[in-house]
Amino acid sequence: MKMNYPCLYLKPGREKALLHGHPWLFSGAVASVEGKPAPGDIVAVTDAGGRSLGLGFFNSRSDIIFRFLAADVDTRCDAHFWRERVRFAEALRRRILPPDTTACRLINAEGDGLPGLIVDRYDDVLVCSIATAGMEKNRTAVLDALTGVCSPRGIYERSEGRARRLEGLEERSGWIYGSCEEGKRIPVRENGLYFEVDIVGGQKTGFFLDQRSNREGVAGLSRGMTLLNCFSYSGAFSVYAARGGAERVVSVDVSEGANDMARFHLKKNGFSTERHPVIRADVFSWLRETEEVFDGIILDPPAFAKSRKDIARSARGYKDINLQAMKHLQNGGLLWTFSCSSFMDEALFQKVVLGAACDTGKSVQLLKILGPGPDHPTSLAHMEGRYLKGLLLRVSDR
Repeated sequence: MKMNYPCLYLKPGREKALLHGHPWLFSGAVASVEGKPAPGDIVAVTDAGGRSLGLGFFNSRSDIIFRFLAADVDTRCDAHFWRERVRFAEALRRRILPPDTTACRLINAEGDGLPGLIVDRYDDVLVCSIATAGMEKNRTAVLDALTGVCSPRGIYERSEGRARRLEGLEERSGWIYGSCEEGKRIPVRENGLYFEVDIVGGQKTGFFLDQRSNREGVAGLSRGMTLLNCFSYSGAFSVYAARGGAERVVSVDVSEGANDMARFHLKKNGFSTERHPVIRADVFSWLRETEEVFDGIILDPPAFAKSRKDIARSARGYKDINLQAMKHLQNGGLLWTFSCSSFMDEALFQKVVLGAACDTGKSVQLLKILGPGPDHPTSLAHMEGRYLKGLLLRVSDR
């Protein structure tokens, strides 16, 4: 059966991004709109010569007016469509997750062909976030697909943040399927290590799943080292470093609640908090005041850039924190440094870190470019979706 969707007609030459696989069109690319689509409706898109380019979510309230869904304009975006998208994403995770691991990113928005939908799995509980008007309009069908494919005990929704507001949507959180005991943390395992996740009050969806492969990398290089874990949150990097044989790991975070969790995780996995202390402090101030030097430092700060207008200010913040860290590394020490801001691209981040090295008179060797694990897939045509970027550096005196 041929589908009759409203249609966007593009200006000449504005189809190139879609033809190269980019999933977005901005409002300035559209010449006219046929029909009267409402925000969140599915529309077809056509180039200036009348060639069909595909289907996607429409939202005239957003700068991103179109988010790609499917190339075939006769696709029925029905219950079967959403179920197959969820099934395809779930099959990837079953293939790539390491043994004894019960937590992962199950759906990574555009990276899994589901724009605006993030779903994290913590054992048999899912945490979902809906950030686009199109996904909001299809919320019931998507939730049915998640329950049908994944058979979770519960689904908790955390549809919050700036992206949702930009789509003209109100924030929403709470249990939308099943439930768990009030205030109870979800126990998970990651590469055999034990963690508990606060899906209601924790940062993001409760745990930084995107850093799993980088935590593995830290463990593999930690033997005999003294390490500093800055912005340590619930201590996952510290636990991995301790398991890797680190002589001493110091964790620093301003949140005492996070620090309590870090101590709990260290002890639960058999490591001493006397040998591996957890300190409540502002990382910037602590680095300026301490005289201790380390064999390795991990910098995983919160996103300094929340929007494009924040880029210059955030660049100064990233430069300052990297500069201070380099001052506290032994000659030849290792620096794992990250940015989780989608507005800080990799080239700029590398330039900022190099600037910090130059200002401290240090030489830096790039050992590895870091990013999220394979359960956070990104379209090669949409590298904006690869928000986590990082560098493993060896820092030496000149």
